[in-house]
Amino acid sequence: MNWIVIALIVWAAAFAVNLWLVRRGGRAAAYLVPVIFGLTILFIWEGMVRGLNISPVLLPPPSAIGAALISKTHILWTDLVQTFFKGALTGYVIGCGSAIVTALLIDRSSFLQRGLLPVGNFIAALPIVGLAPIMVMWFGFDWQSKAAVVVAMVFFPMLVNTVQGLQASTAMQRDLMRTYAAGYGQTLRFLRLPAAMPFIFNGLKISTTLALIGAIVAEFFGSPIKGMGFRISTEVGRLALDMVWAEITVAAILGSAFYGLMALLEKRMTFWHPSQRG
Repeated sequence: MNWIVIALIVWAAAFAVNLWLVRRGGRAAAYLVPVIFGLTILFIWEGMVRGLNISPVLLPPPSAIGAALISKTHILWTDLVQTFFKGALTGYVIGCGSAIVTALLIDRSSFLQRGLLPVGNFIAALPIVGLAPIMVMWFGFDWQSKAAVVVAMVFFPMLVNTVQGLQASTAMQRDLMRTYAAGYGQTLRFLRLPAAMPFIFNGLKISTTLALIGAIVAEFFGSPIKGMGFRISTEVGRLALDMVWAEITVAAILGSAFYGLMALLEKRMTFWHPSQRG
């Protein structure tokens, strides 16, 4: 019995188990179904690569990727620190923080709202492959230029979401605050910022993926001898596709965890919103 037949049998068995779990329902099914589905995909991947004798240069099996994850942990950790903690996370904090402050200034000035937002939309449409080389020339080859690319990528999506959120409160709600003799600061604190929180967290969640993608792509245009983008481009040249897929796996897990952290924080801070109920 070859690998392909085994993979098909495993797929049929996993499908039957998942179907039974879905019909049974419950919290256990909510966690077990995606886990079984993911493990089945990996097993089928392994079986097809081995059964069809696909070259590891084209598509390495999951076992080879797992071996690279275990044996090259120190390299992967060095790349993760360089790309995520130094480049992506720094740019994410600076970009999102400055976008929120700028949105508060725009909210106070209709002139800035009419003048800055169109410019922001124009800059947000610039391709990263054109922006990254310029930032590398300006800020050097280390993580600072990658953080600058991330700032440029996350700033305007965050700005637009925050500005829209600050306008989410209704005229009746604002009139009620004026009836209570509330000033701008009190209205902002007790009404407009809470109403803007779903929009702000939407921008924060979008920016998590943009930050990681921006930092990785920027490393293709110049970086020291470490970083996820540097490692991917180098290992592709060496035809070490198992290491390339290991870097991609780490980036995917990290991006999902970062997004999940923002989603969990949103659920805790906006528990009162209809989208978080039930």
